Amino acid sequence: MDNKDQLLEVLSSETIKTRVCELGEQISRDYHGRPLVLVGILNGAFIFVADLVRNIRNPLRIDFVRLASYGSQAESSGRISITKDIELDIKDTDVLVVEDIVDTGYTLKYLKEVLKLHNPASVRICCLIDKKERRKVAVEVDYVGFDIPSGFLVGYGLDFNENYRHLPAVYHLNPVYKPEGFMPSDR
Repeated sequence: MDNKDQLLEVLSSETIKTRVCELGEQISRDYHGRPLVLVGILNGAFIFVADLVRNIRNPLRIDFVRLASYGSQAESSGRISITKDIELDIKDTDVLVVEDIVDTGYTLKYLKEVLKLHNPASVRICCLIDKKERRKVAVEVDYVGFDIPSGFLVGYGLDFNENYRHLPAVYHLNPVYKPEGFMPSDR
């Protein structure tokens, strides 16, 4: 399944490492002297979260959420539910949501609204990849690793059918190769 001929590298592991370090520095400056809770969105963001926290110098705690989006495999309906909620108390705390890809915006808009019900001091968003051109709802992303307008991406936590997450770089799933069941989906 890991045939390199099926993948076209978009971001090398070194490029990702450099940018994640820069994001960590920026977040450290912006939250200087303030404790922070990072909320990673499973499963795609787990590698990004792990690398990002090693580059943030502030005191922080980490939690994760998992969300389900309903609709066809090819397109999200915008109906979202939480299948694993946060466990930390975030009242009066700065929260940074960490996501792999922001695409339609449905997931992050929903999650941000739900987190605000816990009365945090603030809720901001950090993503590895932003696909602004595909946005269907307005959502502000405060920290962006990379803007990549098109293509189905895998690697560095991103998957197709739970495959390719382990790859150290980010790849376009080669448009010539169409694995069985392939349908580009909104993330």
